[in-house]
Amino acid sequence: MLYYLFTYLDREFDLMGASVFQYISFRAGMAAVLSLLITITFGKHLIEMLRKYQMGETIRDLGLEGQMQKKGTPTMGGIIIISAIVIPTLLFARIGNVYIILLLVTALWLGAIGFIDDYLKVKKQNKDGLRGRFKIIGQLGIALIVGLVMVFHQDVVVREFVGDAYQDAKSLFTTIPFMKGNEFNYAWLMPNLMDDYTWILYVLIVIFIVTAVSNGANITDGLDGLAAGTCAIIGLGLGILAYLSGNAIFSEYLNIMYIPYSGELVIFCSAFVGACIGFLWYNSYPAQVFMGDTGSLSLGGIIAVLAIVLRKELLIPVLCGILVIENLSVVLQVSYFKYTKKKYGEGRRILLMSPLHHHYQKKGIHEAKIASRFWTVGILLAIITLATLKLR
Repeated sequence: MLYYLFTYLDREFDLMGASVFQYISFRAGMAAVLSLLITITFGKHLIEMLRKYQMGETIRDLGLEGQMQKKGTPTMGGIIIISAIVIPTLLFARIGNVYIILLLVTALWLGAIGFIDDYLKVKKQNKDGLRGRFKIIGQLGIALIVGLVMVFHQDVVVREFVGDAYQDAKSLFTTIPFMKGNEFNYAWLMPNLMDDYTWILYVLIVIFIVTAVSNGANITDGLDGLAAGTCAIIGLGLGILAYLSGNAIFSEYLNIMYIPYSGELVIFCSAFVGACIGFLWYNSYPAQVFMGDTGSLSLGGIIAVLAIVLRKELLIPVLCGILVIENLSVVLQVSYFKYTKKKYGEGRRILLMSPLHHHYQKKGIHEAKIASRFWTVGILLAIITLATLKLR
């Protein structure tokens, strides 16, 4: 909103300093600062409000050290995270941008699903919360919207340069790491006579990615500060990728796809990172508030959609390695337990407990140390992800 206001003031009245809003770097910095201020300033008031309405976390005794001491800690802290993302984005981004609209809808959509789940668990004392099938239907819904917009919206294009000329073309190309051409066409997965139906395959892949990554963030949110810190690191990596993909000079230098209009995503990513870091003010050990499904589902969905619109979804296993391994640890643990129970009559486990962070808790490592080590691995994975831009 402020972008349009100051653009008008600069054009009509030549207002001193108004032109600074034309710079993405300035608006991104302002979005990050405002996001931090919102979470830190209003986070305390939200915690008090949640305590007042008895929105405390219900804890199941899993035999983990310090676990039961968290009983009654306010949850639904994701409200403040989503607010700190949406408000700065509305103020500093060009809200007519298709990618910005898509990400705002994703944040609010999945935040609403998570809120309903948390509300049922806490206020209605329903330990299962929102039924799994309804949660999956909600995730499928937003993923379907994202997939169809990416396929059919006129502004979703890739710019192809031919000498000094260029053309904006619709394509289902994406970035593939470590390969010389650095591009992969989903049409290559289809038989020759079915190229026209590649978009169906693409939409199905988008649905899988959004569902998997949002659930991965949800599973990762099991230790104080773990999910927020991990998502902040991933968001920073995606913000750098957005800046490079939306800049014609850098994209040409790095020989990566130039995606028109994607530069605005830097503002969204800045607000995202600011919200996550600001939330750590209250969520780091010992946590004063949990983000709940309200925050974790939304953060995971945002990360997935950012990767998809930047054509970097094949980098998710690297950049989002923490979320992926946490997700896989649960899938492998459950699958192996069922397999061994059927074969030997007794279920066996790969880990002491899943997800992976609980395995390390069972080994006697303090949760603050586990979280900091996971962040360290996350930083390393983000560096490797950025290195793939040149390592081919």
